[in-house]
Amino acid sequence: MIIASTRAELSAARGKLGAPLVLVPTMGALHDGHRALLRRARELAGLGGVVAVSIFVNPLQFGPNEDLDRYPRTLEDDLATCEAEGVDLVFTPGVRDMYPQEQLVTVDPGAAGETFEGEFRPGFFRGVLTVVVKLFSLVRPDIAVFGQKDAQQLVLVRRMSADFGLGIEVEAVPTVRAADGLALSSRNKYLSEQERAAAPALYRSLSAGAAAAGAGPRAVLDAAGRVLADEGALFTVDYLALADARSYAVIARGDAPPYPPTARPMAEPAIVSGALVAQPDFTGQAVLAIAARIGSTRLIDNVVIEFGTERHAAGD
Repeated sequence: MIIASTRAELSAARGKLGAPLVLVPTMGALHDGHRALLRRARELAGLGGVVAVSIFVNPLQFGPNEDLDRYPRTLEDDLATCEAEGVDLVFTPGVRDMYPQEQLVTVDPGAAGETFEGEFRPGFFRGVLTVVVKLFSLVRPDIAVFGQKDAQQLVLVRRMSADFGLGIEVEAVPTVRAADGLALSSRNKYLSEQERAAAPALYRSLSAGAAAAGAGPRAVLDAAGRVLADEGALFTVDYLALADARSYAVIARGDAPPYPPTARPMAEPAIVSGALVAQPDFTGQAVLAIAARIGSTRLIDNVVIEFGTERHAAGD
């Protein structure tokens, strides 16, 4: 396994490697969810291809008072995980390698980056897309693998690759969960014992919503909301919402905040039972997403569901 810590080392290593090259961008603190990404990358690369992993905690995507300083950094363990999973190349740049000077030019995520995570973490997607396009430029992958847990990020990275003509295929891997349903996340390490016991209520809420998909978007939010009302006493919910799985346009959301001007739907939405339903007759694949804080930890999760078909079961 080649470990490259600088741009020069990466360039030297990249020239010796074959194709296809499949990149798994990470911030480290690798867990079983990341292992699933690495295994999918190996499947895509095949016997003659290359699996590359980047490990970089990107300061550009953290806002003031967020957890940049305390984000888990476990490089030695991460390298052992990569070795065990048969990774060929690990890129572990420092901040000066990724940002040798002030980053004046950044990637604007557009309207799809202003809702949901973009509302509650201003500048987050600008930071994410900027570091991803830099990694794409440096590593030069043929395919990049991301987790479905970060569904809005996945949509934006795919759109960026298409809009900029990068020629990089973006592959999604289903969310990996603990036995009780909690989506695996590096930030789960922050949870106290009590918080960890309560956290699976997020997935139970999403599962209940997905089971109600046959009755439409309003029913989905109502069902998910009932679980949160019964089990979510420790949570402060940022949003509970339905988004188009391809564009991340708003379908409905339970918190009904004002739309940013650039994200406002064409038709006037109906507000029903405390929910804002922008597309009550939506058909197709949707993401039911939630973000909530428990103690000092912010968790996100989602499931993919279908409207207007016979398939309504939850899926990651």
